[in-house]
Amino acid sequence: MQTPIRALAAATLALTTLAAQAAPSTVVPPTVQLGPRPFFLVDDMADGALKTALQACAASRKAYTRHDFAIGHRGAALQFPEHTRESYIAAARSGAGIVECDVVFTRDKQLVCRHAQDDLHTTTNILATPLAAKCVKPFTPATFDGAGNLLTPASASCRTSELTLAEFKTLRGKMDGYNPKARNVAEYMAGTAGWRTDLYSGPTSGTLMTHAESIELFKQLGVKMTPELKYPAVAMPFDGFTQEAYAQKLVDEYKAAKVPPARVFPQSFYLPDVQYWVKNTAYGRQAVYLDDAETVADLPSAAELAGYKAQGINIVAPPTFALLTTDAAGNIVPSQYARDAKAAGLDIITWTLERSGILADGGNGFYYQSFDSAIKREGDMLLVLDVLAREVGIRGIFSDWPATPAFYANCMK
Repeated sequence: MQTPIRALAAATLALTTLAAQAAPSTVVPPTVQLGPRPFFLVDDMADGALKTALQACAASRKAYTRHDFAIGHRGAALQFPEHTRESYIAAARSGAGIVECDVVFTRDKQLVCRHAQDDLHTTTNILATPLAAKCVKPFTPATFDGAGNLLTPASASCRTSELTLAEFKTLRGKMDGYNPKARNVAEYMAGTAGWRTDLYSGPTSGTLMTHAESIELFKQLGVKMTPELKYPAVAMPFDGFTQEAYAQKLVDEYKAAKVPPARVFPQSFYLPDVQYWVKNTAYGRQAVYLDDAETVADLPSAAELAGYKAQGINIVAPPTFALLTTDAAGNIVPSQYARDAKAAGLDIITWTLERSGILADGGNGFYYQSFDSAIKREGDMLLVLDVLAREVGIRGIFSDWPATPAFYANCMK
């Protein structure tokens, strides 16, 4: 039997937990908490007019608000396990006006939030649970030669389509990553990049969500929504579930939740998905066609961009490198693709900020490939944002830590 004090404490904890689950908007007021990161980036900038303007804003502004320019990429994935309730709330608290749920389906054809249908082995704890037996490819440890050199990396593949929704909901999200040199499951799961953190990946967090649950959460948080329909890792139709039915089911869940089309930006890398929404749903007006170019040479031509507009597509979303290049003096400037997209009458969203680790080390990879020569320090991230916002004219940017573009938007837009 509990003492009165323990009983009161237990009741208070239960009520507090229920209140937090039922009304997350109470912990996400209209003003947001940016934390120190944006201000660190300002201080790290090279001297110039932009730094002066941002410093003046930081010194004088009393409060910051959410802004649609800042899109929470998988939530706030720099610090929180992606596509979890905790990550989504962190994104809203740090200034995202729009938050993303990447949409895949389970074995019983229920829509859930995961970056890919086959990423459970790197984004959840599935390998440490009995559900590991259902993985399409079980964990295989790394092998080494006699001198300790890696011969074959550790591997696994676990799909949402192998699990029922009930089974999926028993898992916990973790920071995306794996250790290719792992000899066992524990080592394999310990693969978080050094510039991220596991502080918010404990056993009581990492709450996985269905797509419908994300919609209700986003409504309570007061943010707009950008679901990405992920192309399946399994052959379609899947047990009679066609690609068109998959695209329609995504839209139907917004209709059922009475979310108006103006608050939703459905997106896909698969052009037929976007075409389907444009032709068959009211949500197609803000449908976003994601560009999967790996290099500048892969980008569509001016004629292809004009063709998208002619089909009724209004928004394109290329990776950041597609929109920027450098001039003869080494300055960051809009690319030919950026000029062509604007000339075609297309709005532009881009991805992804704060997903490349330390910038001052150089060699910043995929997102910076067309202008990396101009990146010298962490503060240059705000220079990149400024060119994207003021010269390219992007509508918004995905970020793993949306406080940074939210800060910029509050001060400069």
